[in-house]
Amino acid sequence: MTEPLLHESLRQMAAGSKEAFRVMYEHSKEEVYRTVSLLVNNKQDVNDVVNEVYAEMLKSISKYQFDRPFRAWLTGLTIRQVHNWNRKLWRRFRIHERNARMEVHVPVADTESLYLLSEHRSELIRLVQGLSYKHRSVIVLRYYHEYSFEEIAELLNIPIGTVKSRHHTALNRLRHLSVNPITDDKGGCTTCPSKTN
Repeated sequence: MTEPLLHESLRQMAAGSKEAFRVMYEHSKEEVYRTVSLLVNNKQDVNDVVNEVYAEMLKSISKYQFDRPFRAWLTGLTIRQVHNWNRKLWRRFRIHERNARMEVHVPVADTESLYLLSEHRSELIRLVQGLSYKHRSVIVLRYYHEYSFEEIAELLNIPIGTVKSRHHTALNRLRHLSVNPITDDKGGCTTCPSKTN
């Protein structure tokens, strides 16, 4: 779908058109789902986060700047919703930890972690999932969405030097953990992670 058609659908959505929302959803759902899948640790949360993305899209459609590309706006919105979701989970985790310290706790085998590990389909996705959120988001934006460092800096609202530093650290971490060599942008054998399957 071309940018002018996307903008027209967005205008119709802002006016309340359910059909325009359906068109936008059908156009973008795959990319949003994949991005969320790569950034959220718990696969059971993916659908909830995707729903949050589209709910936020409806709420913030009036703020969309038509001089910006839709894809960049949607990716930024997706990143923010994943960040908000992770922050909510962290708060719940801290409350749970505080409550756990106050009561006697019988250790239970962590079968959920074992199940999630077996769910990963490729070594690369598993390794990327092992990165911290801040490093993972840079890798996903750089190689899955193929954004430049400048675009990533703008999407994450951080300096370009920080983007490059996180990129470098993430690649070093992936190289260290990987059986297969991973190289950076300057001349290596790695292709975009979204194209390795």
